[in-house]
This record gives sequence, structure tokens and C-alpha cells, in this order.
Amino acid sequence: MDRKRKWVLSSGALLVIFLGRMTTGLEVPLDPKVLEGLPQPPTITHQSSKDFIIDPRENILIYCEAKGKPHPSFSWTRNGTHFDVEKDSKVLMKPSSGTLVIDISGEKAEAYEGIYQCTARNEHGTAVSNNIVIRQSRSPLWSKERKEAIMVQVGVSLVLQCGPPAGLPPPIIFWMDNNFQRLPQNTRVSQALNGDLYFSNVLLDDTRNDYICYARFPHTQTIQQKQPITVKVLDMDAINETVADLYNYTNNLFLDSPSGERRPSFMAPPGRSSTQMALRGGVLELECIAEGLPTPEVSWYKESGELPSSRMSFHNFQKTLKIADVMEADAGDYRCTAKNSLGSAHHIIKVNVKAAPFWISAPRNLILAPKETGILTCRVSGDPKPQIAWSVNGVPIEDSPKDMSRKVEEDTVILSDVQTGSSAVYQCNASNEFGYLLANAFVNVLAEAPRVLTPPNNVYQVITNNPAFLDCASFGSPIPTITWFKDSQTSILNRDPYVIHNNGTLEINVAQSLNSGKYTCIASNNLGTRENHVYLEVKEPTRILAQPEYMVVQRNRKAVFECKVKHDPTLIPTMNWLKDNGELPDDERFLVDTDSLTINDVTEEDEGTYTCVMNTTLDQDSASAMLTVVEATPTPAIVYEEPDPPTDLELTDQRERSVQLTWIPGDEHNSPTQKFLVQYEDLLHQAGVWHNLTEEEGTKTTAHLDLSPYAYYSFRVLAVNHVGYSRPSQPSRQYRTNPAAPDVNPTDVHGVGTEHNNLVISWKELTGLQSNGPGLQYQVNWRQKDVEEDWSSETVANASKYVVSGTPTFVAYEVKVQAVNDYGNGPAPEAVEGYSGEDVPMSAPESVQVLVQNGTLAEVHWEPVLTSVVRGRLQGYKVSYWRERSLHQAEAQQEEQQVLAFSGNRTDGRLPGLKPYSLYTLNIRVVNGKGEGPPSPNHNFETPEGVPGPPSFLHIKNTNMDSLTLEWGPPQDNNGRLTGYTLKYQPVNSSNELGPVEEMMFPANETTVILSDLKYSTRYKFYFNAKTIKGSGPTITEEAVTIMDEAMKSNQVDLATQGWFIGLMCAIALLILVLLIICFIKRNKGGKYPVKEKEDAHHDPEVQPMKDDDGTFGEYSDTEDHKPLKGSRTPSNGTVKRDDSDDSLVDYGEGGDGQFNEDGSFIGQYSGKKEKDTHEGNESSEAPSPVNAMNSFV
Repeated sequence: MDRKRKWVLSSGALLVIFLGRMTTGLEVPLDPKVLEGLPQPPTITHQSSKDFIIDPRENILIYCEAKGKPHPSFSWTRNGTHFDVEKDSKVLMKPSSGTLVIDISGEKAEAYEGIYQCTARNEHGTAVSNNIVIRQSRSPLWSKERKEAIMVQVGVSLVLQCGPPAGLPPPIIFWMDNNFQRLPQNTRVSQALNGDLYFSNVLLDDTRNDYICYARFPHTQTIQQKQPITVKVLDMDAINETVADLYNYTNNLFLDSPSGERRPSFMAPPGRSSTQMALRGGVLELECIAEGLPTPEVSWYKESGELPSSRMSFHNFQKTLKIADVMEADAGDYRCTAKNSLGSAHHIIKVNVKAAPFWISAPRNLILAPKETGILTCRVSGDPKPQIAWSVNGVPIEDSPKDMSRKVEEDTVILSDVQTGSSAVYQCNASNEFGYLLANAFVNVLAEAPRVLTPPNNVYQVITNNPAFLDCASFGSPIPTITWFKDSQTSILNRDPYVIHNNGTLEINVAQSLNSGKYTCIASNNLGTRENHVYLEVKEPTRILAQPEYMVVQRNRKAVFECKVKHDPTLIPTMNWLKDNGELPDDERFLVDTDSLTINDVTEEDEGTYTCVMNTTLDQDSASAMLTVVEATPTPAIVYEEPDPPTDLELTDQRERSVQLTWIPGDEHNSPTQKFLVQYEDLLHQAGVWHNLTEEEGTKTTAHLDLSPYAYYSFRVLAVNHVGYSRPSQPSRQYRTNPAAPDVNPTDVHGVGTEHNNLVISWKELTGLQSNGPGLQYQVNWRQKDVEEDWSSETVANASKYVVSGTPTFVAYEVKVQAVNDYGNGPAPEAVEGYSGEDVPMSAPESVQVLVQNGTLAEVHWEPVLTSVVRGRLQGYKVSYWRERSLHQAEAQQEEQQVLAFSGNRTDGRLPGLKPYSLYTLNIRVVNGKGEGPPSPNHNFETPEGVPGPPSFLHIKNTNMDSLTLEWGPPQDNNGRLTGYTLKYQPVNSSNELGPVEEMMFPANETTVILSDLKYSTRYKFYFNAKTIKGSGPTITEEAVTIMDEAMKSNQVDLATQGWFIGLMCAIALLILVLLIICFIKRNKGGKYPVKEKEDAHHDPEVQPMKDDDGTFGEYSDTEDHKPLKGSRTPSNGTVKRDDSDDSLVDYGEGGDGQFNEDGSFIGQYSGKKEKDTHEGNESSEAPSPVNAMNSFV
């Protein structure tokens, strides 16, 4: 048997190759270089769903995308006949695609309903799409109906039918009330799957007139409403016989026998059993709705097995059982049980599971070499069993030309001894009554030499004793044979420790160091051979040698966990510490070193398990230990001081560029040493100056020091604790390093010209320590950029710049500076771009144009100058402009020049703040880093007229009783030719309310006007502005008052000073005061009105008869001043009984005999007690009586 091997296809298709008598899977790889030149029959890559419901408001989009080489062409059929797309102006096929776009605007969508099928073909075959059924979504209207009120007795069951119109797709049903609120549902009231509303038993609260069924159609996003249903629930025991007889006579009354508590029975589905069919892979919904009183509970049970818990769910208060992704095993009998306190009922639903065709093994694309054999299989299943039909290039296989190399056996097509040019696309159609499957599979006959797809010289790394996988992905037709070699010598066989997989990958089960080396894979077939080399590196594992140990530490002391690790030296390790499998607290007390964790000043919160994890790119190792914190034992007072300086400094491991310094720490004085600071002195370059070199943790006593050449070093060490720094230690012995060539070059290298003909090259000099040796100099190199010429060079010493003279103006240069000493040159420097000096621009912009936008804004445009005449770095353009004069004036009155700068390489700019109706002049200059160029020729432009400014003044003179004079001056800024003035004025009364507006117009040459026919003694407000042809300018306002009439002044003064007038006013005031006093006294003493006096005289408890006209009492008032409401009802006998006392009715408003008639009027004794204390009555919090309520209206 030939080996099976897999690759990835860039276009996503899966290809299968057959060698000899057996089939072998093959996929074309992603590499586009491999795909170039490979012919390929068409493959459908994207198509619309089989059942496509369209929205009539949107265009129809039917997808059909395919690939192939050459790219396929497309055609369509509709309802089995050719659909000529070009003849229908409403139909468009996308370029290089078969996708149809049908414009149905102005058309009926029904005209394009039907069954569509797409065909993609090229010279190597034809592929077809599924049958795509196009249907228009529909939302038909509800049929008109008149709903009579439904009357039911309490406790009976009820079904409110919805009966929605059949839409496409079916609508979503829900019940709501008039306020668009969903009707509450529960175990008693619920909506069935068909949309009907079921009541297991009705309550009086179910009475309402707004049971409304709504249907929402998803595609058209419309909601339709059924006519509201009225339900009246009657309690027969509470209705007298007369009313009952009346209701019994009504046809709409449900004459169910009076319903009390009863056993459950099923409303849906009816009977003791029913059947239901479900499709494999679909959703099964079983429903049982029961009636009864009390409301029954529903439960479910499968008699022939268990319910599928992972795929099932209950809905609608356990009344609906939903099973998703239906399987054949879901067939059987399902029992639903309804149970209440009086008994139970059962219903059996027999479920049959059918299946539309589904794939067991779909046909796969084949790539065959000439004279090979291949097999296409189309294995499907379904219930009933599907019928299989084969086609070739869209033609039924029995109608296609005979091919002796092809043999059809039900679900299999066998292709023998294929020949070049026999490529084709085969279609398999499997169908039964529930649906169909259609698959395209091409057979592509290719002859291709092997190609190795794995990148060359890949390096694979693996840890010792782990498996290693070396890839050798290849492509070819016939499928290549893979052979492996190690170190280009030994052929590797498929045996221990090696395994060669079907896809060509070489596996080493347990890799060892001796397996490291070079591996070669060779791919070969009858058309050629290719090879590829890869490398395997087997690394040592990471191991923790010294694990952290369990520690018990006193509070406020220090805990140190060690974790020493061994790892492969070629791998970079990373140490991580965890606390209780989480990150360490973000606390400066936790210090992580390369091989330890230190916790300072431990607390009880620090207790836990600490884990060190050592990671490399290939593996990891970890170890853990616990920390326990205990209370510290009492100690005497501690004195904290700075540490003593370290002693016994010693230099060891002396090398050219490094040395190791060791020391002995001094006394810490009860404060742990936090760190050591190492300093150095260079006696050769900076004697007497100490520099910080490095810092080490307080637990260390050695430091590895990196040194520079050509220096005379002395070292000293300082210790640091939380109190402070120690004194410096005694210096170490002197250590001299040998001279060497410089290690670095000068930094901050720049090339900038200061004059138009020079280039200044500057840099930051090296320090003495960076010189690395005597004779430090700088080799300065420069050359013009993008010009083929050699580098120019100069060597300077003790300098930080060099000036190159005689350069062209503003030319790009490459510059570099290299350090040189007596022992050699520094590293090769990188070139830096610089520019020689700038000069002022040579010329001005040309083609200056001005576009006037309005009276205050203009745009100026110009042509940019050439780079060669800028002679520097262009910074922008400067526009100078000034106002020569107003167009009113013949003589120039030049104003101050204004300047606007526009940065960058602009070609336009805006000039704001201009004055209308004026003559302006401008010019433009180019600006670079050196300065400004010459100006362009002056350019004149005029601004159009605008609205004028405000009049210069508005004066009001000669104010009389009914006239006044206005004078004004013309505006300071006419901004055009004045066309006149507008005057508006209106009176203002004493409350600042404005009266009607009068308007007058004046020619431009007038400056005064007399206004007459004004009202005397009246304030007027004036609004005045000037106008041009562009409109009115700002308004100025003034106010003035006309003079009062002298006769009226005199009359008013005389009236106000007349004695008789003053006496009359005083008499009226006194009379009003006396009346108020009398009323107040009368009220407080409770005086009696005539009706009261008559009652006292007769001592008759009978109340006087009412007036005939309005039914009120003739005369009455109680001492509480509570007057009866006019028009109030009296008792039925027309009189009001009265007690012997004069007490108020109010105090007896809650008497036991008081009642109301059916019409709401008061019946009862009209009596009361004597008046209570005024304060007591005011503070009472009792509820008001009906009489009080009536009195409150008076």
C-alpha cells in the first residue's frame, strides 16, 4: 500500500491522488509558486442557500463564486431552462463572478421567483451549484372578523384562538394588551406552539376586553394585530336569579356545568396518544397542555429510554419538551403526565425520526497522474434511503459520451488508466422525499515533478528524552516517495528510533544528544528528485539542583529561599517566583535575585507556599517550599547605626577588560545591609575623582567589574543600610589596563552649513576613559550624497567640529566621524546625512492670482518655485498686503502693511479681515532657513461692496409736544455706495412695553428729518441704520420723550391739591375700616341669622321646608360657619331632624345612623354638638365626615 500524505491547498480545496490500484489523498499546497501553471477544473466556492427567501424591498442577490485555472465562465438556468441574463436589463452578473444582482425596484418580486442553478465551466470541466429556490417573503393581512364577547364561568378551561395568516416565513406569535404589554403567563395561562392562548382554569381576574394576538413577520419587519377578544368570567353563585336567567338566555354564554375542583385532562393534544415526526439534525418540540382545578403540573418521561439531558430543555412552564440536533435514537414513546391534588392524566406521543440525505463520505477532488487509477465515492444515508445519480460536467452520466476507462457502481465511480486531457467535474446527487445533497468533485490529470515545500535549513530544537519531529512536506504527481538521510551518509529506515509518517515527517521517539546533526529528505517520483536539509539540536534539560526549603521565621525578620538551577548553556533561562500559585505581592519587601527570593520584614500575611519556576524556550522545572511566620521574642531596645566600612578589598580573576573585587563586610549595627556601592578612581585621566561603578545586593561580597582599556583603576566600597551610607573603605591596590583601539565612536554627529558655501561637521568628543589609549584623534569623512565620488577625509585632534569650505549651496552630504588612537581605529562609523549651508532664495513665486470671496476675504494662489532656486530648506511663503485706498477716494491713503506666513510647500492661502469696497496690493516671497527671497511683482485687487458701518451719530433735537427733530451723520466706513437710511421707531409705555413700529426711508444725501403727529408725554425708541446694495448695516438706537400738555398739567395739579377730594378719600377709608371691625366682632361672638332666631322662638325640632326653586334650605347657618353645599340632596322625607341643642352637625358626622342613598346622597340625622375649642378643632387629625366634605365646597 502506498503511503498517505497531506498538504494544505491555498484555495481550500482538498485533492486526492491515486497510485496503482489504491487511492491516496493529496492536497495542493499554499505556495503560490507551486500553484502557478497548474491547470484546475472549476470548483464552486460560495453559493446562496438552497431555500432563499427575499425581501421585496431589497434587490435580490444570488451568490455563485467559483475558482479554477483558467478562471471559469458562468451561466444560469431558471426553472430548468436557460436564463439569458443579458436580455434582462434588471439583472446584472458581477464581473469575474457568477453572482446575480436583480434590481426589483419598480418591479414585482414575484416575477423573479423560481428555481435557479449556476454553472461554472472552463476547458477542464463544468461545476454546478445547488438548486436555489427563490421565494418572496409574504406577510398577508388578517381576515376581517367580528369577535363577540366570550362569557365563561369561574374555574372552567378556555382556549383563545389566534389563527394567524400563513406568512413566508411563518410569523412569530405573542399576546399583548391595549398598552402593548405582554400578557402575563404561568402554569395556568400559557401560549401553545400554534399561538393559541390556553387557560387551564379561569379566574375572575381574567376578565378583560383586550386579549390581542400579534403576528410579527421577520423578513418584512411588520407586526399585524388580531381584533381584541373580550372575556367575561362569571361567578354564578353571586348573581341573583333574574340576572342569571338573562345571561342564560344569551347565546354567547358558555353553558358549562358549574365547575369546581376536578382531575386533569389534556386540552392539547387531544386523546390518549398522538404521533409526531422529526427530521434528523432538526429540533423536536413536544407539547402537552392540560386543564384542571387546581392547576395541574406537567412532567415528561421517555418510556423506551432516558431523555437526552445534554440536548433537551423544557419551556412554557414544563408544557413543552424541546430536543435539539435530533438523532435516530430519539425515536420512541414520550409520556407527558398532568397531575394535581385530585389525580393525574397521561398522554403518549409516538415520535418517528426520518432523515434527509446526509454525508457519510462526500466525493473528494482527485489529482491523478497519467495511467493511474482513482475512485470517487458518494456515500450517503437517510430515511428513506436516498437515490444516487451521477453527472459529468453537469450532464447525467448515462447521457454523457461513453468512456471505457470509467465504471459506475451505485455510489462509486472507478476511473482506470486515465489519460492526459481527461480532466472533468463529477456531480453526485443524493435525494429522498425530505431533501437532497449535491457535491462537485473534479478529477484533474497532472504530471508534476516533486517539489519540497518545507523551508530549507530549518533548525529544530528539542530537550533530551523527548520526541522530535522533522518536517518534509512535498508535492508532486505521482505522489513522491520520501527518503531520509542523516549527516548525508546513512539512509534512515522506518524502525527504532525512527518513524517515517505518511506525510513525510520523520519522528525520533526519544531524542538523545547523538541524534543532533544534519538531516536530508529526498522526494522522488518518475519525473524527478528534490532534496532538502534540516538540522536537529538536542538540548540538556533544565533542573533545579538546590530547592527552596521549609522555613519558620519570626515576624519582622528576613526569609531567604534559594533556588539554584542547571540548564543547557545555549538556552536563556527565566526565573519566576509564585506565592500560593499566584503572582508575588507587589511589595518592595520581596526581592528576586537570579537564584534566590528574599522577603524582608516578614508579616503573618506572607505565610504560604512559595514556588520557583525556571523556564527556557523549550522546557521548565519548578520546586516549592512553605513559609511559617511566628511571633518574635521580646528583645531589649535596639540601637540602629550606619554600617562599618568593608575591609580587606582584594582583586582576583584579573583580565584585560575585567576584574573581580571581593571584600569583607563591616558590622551592620542591627540594620541589615541593603546594598554595596562600588566606586572607582582613574588616576590617569581624573585623579581624585570617584565615580560610581556598580551596586551589589547586601548579601553579596563579590562584584564582577567590567573595565575600560588604558586606565589606572583604584576601587573602594561603601555599605548601605536603612540608616544610611557607611564611610568608604580603604582603596584597593591600583590596577592598570592595557591600551587598545577605541571601542566607540563620537556621538551626536551632525552636518549643518553656517554659510552658503560651507559644511560644519560636529560631534561629541570621547571622554578620557573612552579613548582606550594615547593619541586620540578623529577621522572626519564626508562626500556629496547621490554623487559617485570618493570620501574626503581629514584627521583632527582635541576638536569637536570641522568646517568644510567651498561646498555648493544646500547640497546633501554623507558625513561620519571615527575615533582613532595609537593602537588602531574605532569601529566602522555609520554615515549621517547633513546639508551644506543655505542662501536666500533667488526668485519669487510666479502666476500670482487673487480670488476675492467676499468683501472681507480673498484667496491668493501662486505657482511653487523650483527647488533649485529655493537654495535651502523651504520653510514656506510670506504674503505681504496692504490697503491702498477706499474705492470712494481717488487719492491713495496707504495703510499699514500686513504679513501672513504660510508654512510648507503651499500654493494658496487666505487673506481674512479685508475691508469691503477697497483697493489692495500684495506680493509674495519665498522663505527658507537663511531668509526671504525677492518679492513677486505687486498685484492689485479690489474687494466688492459690503454692508456699511453704523451711522456716526444720531441726535434728537427740538423736542415738542407732538414732534421732534432727528439729525445723523454718515457711517465712518461706507463699505460701498450708500443707497439710503432706514428709521424705525415705536412708543414705550410706563411698563416698558413696546408699541407698534413705524418705518421711514431716507435717501443717502439727507442728514435730518422732523417727525410730527407724535403723542404728547410719550417715550419713543428710535432705530437707525445705513444701507448699501449689499444690505443694511448695524443699527444705532436712541430714546426721547415728547412734552406734556400744559393745561393737563394744571388740571392734574389742582385736582390732587383740592381739599374736598382729600376729605372724600379719608371718609371712604374710615367707612371701610368700621365695616371690617363690625364683621370681625360679629363673627367671633357667633351672632344668629334670622333662621336661627325663628328656631329659638318656636323651639320646634322640625326643619323649615326647602325652597321650591333649587331644593336648598331657605335660611340656615350653624355656629361653625359651615354652609351646606348649594343644590345638595335632602333626606327622602324632605326634612332634616334636629336635636334640641344648637350643636354643630360637624361634630356628629360619624354617627352610626348616617347612610348614603343609591345615588350617593346622604341619609341620616342632621344633628351636632356645641362648638369645641377653636384650637382643638384646628389641630384635629380625624378623617372628614361627608358633611365636612360638602362644606369644603362652600
